[in-house]
Amino acid sequence: MTTTLIARSATTSRTRLRPGLWAATLFLALIVLAALFPGLLTEGSPADSEVLSALQGPGAEHLLGTDANGRDIFTRIVYGARPSLLTGLGATALAVVCGTLLGLLAALGGRIADEIVMRLVDVVLSLPSLLLALLILSVTGPGAVGTLYAIALYTIPVYARLIRVQTMVIRRSGYVEAARSLGLGNAHVIARHILPNAFAPLLVLATIEVGTALVAASSLSFLGFGPQPPAPEWGAMLAGGRDYFGIAWWVAVFPGLAITLTVLSITVTGRWLQRRMEGRAA
Repeated sequence: MTTTLIARSATTSRTRLRPGLWAATLFLALIVLAALFPGLLTEGSPADSEVLSALQGPGAEHLLGTDANGRDIFTRIVYGARPSLLTGLGATALAVVCGTLLGLLAALGGRIADEIVMRLVDVVLSLPSLLLALLILSVTGPGAVGTLYAIALYTIPVYARLIRVQTMVIRRSGYVEAARSLGLGNAHVIARHILPNAFAPLLVLATIEVGTALVAASSLSFLGFGPQPPAPEWGAMLAGGRDYFGIAWWVAVFPGLAITLTVLSITVTGRWLQRRMEGRAA
């Protein structure tokens, strides 16, 4: 009886939604709404400027103040959610797909394929991520697409290693051996048995890595390699406000706060998913 109550209490504590998780979920929902339907949150345009209202502080007319060109910061943050999220999600999705293919090739393609793939992975991991991203952007040129490719390239090895390890464990399991004994082909076994079981930890990691990709995209935009002005993007807005921090702190603080809260919310959600997975496994 006591053991049952303890087990139920542990399960309840693992599945209960904490206030921090609620706040993170609501904030992410707000960011997604801003990315999909920015017009619901603000009536203005991110390109509208009023020279006479330049560097105006937060107030009733401009909720988060204005920048050096008189553009409303709240409006630009709302419209900046789309490129920031798209870059983070796009880079993560591309890295997951490529990493999955490479991981499967390494685990199922034989010893030679495994050696080649893992040596390539080791080479990419040995290079500083920022240096590799700047090298790619020097070839592709600045912009959202080049930033997406740059971030995806140096994150592919993380997913490739994870899929390789998971696949090598799963392919030796009893149900996979039973499926092969029934005459099922490799494609069927991979699609029905290996990928569904290997994907669960991958998706948890990908959820957390979206925040990392978003920070990387904002960092590259801060350096001038992301979407070019006057396009609204959080990293570029942060870079544009650094010269006015002493006289107009809101120009840089609020875009930086948007980045920080979004990354924290994604991380909290990802950690919660990770605990759920560990709880089910236990």
